[in-house]
Amino acid sequence: MLYTGCILNDNAVGTRISIMSRHTLNDGVTPDIRITDSSYDEWLRILAPSDRLIGEYYGNSMYWGEFAARYTSEINDGAKVRAVEGLALRAIEDDVTILCIEDSHETCHRGLLAKECQRYFQHLKVIHLDN
Repeated sequence: MLYTGCILNDNAVGTRISIMSRHTLNDGVTPDIRITDSSYDEWLRILAPSDRLIGEYYGNSMYWGEFAARYTSEINDGAKVRAVEGLALRAIEDDVTILCIEDSHETCHRGLLAKECQRYFQHLKVIHLDN
């Protein structure tokens, strides 16, 4: 099963995978001291939004709809396609929680990634562990 959750919460199920580009505050530089190596089991940076995309989004130069479209395009290109398919397969075989900083999957790339995983395996169950 595939779960999605906030990396700051302690409710992940199975293997905890960070899909953040970096573990920093919104400035992209200052380390977020709330996120430690014990906050996750694996770090799949390849599934994070590109630095440019996340910078534009957090810089308020784009709305969620544009971010969502561009992120979905990014993860449907090259090596990222294999990473998405591999993540989906892992979630079919075992419990996996993908983690990011946002409280809600509705405005976070983890929700978009979960939908893309379901495109590979329509019967993949997704549970969002939002607050």
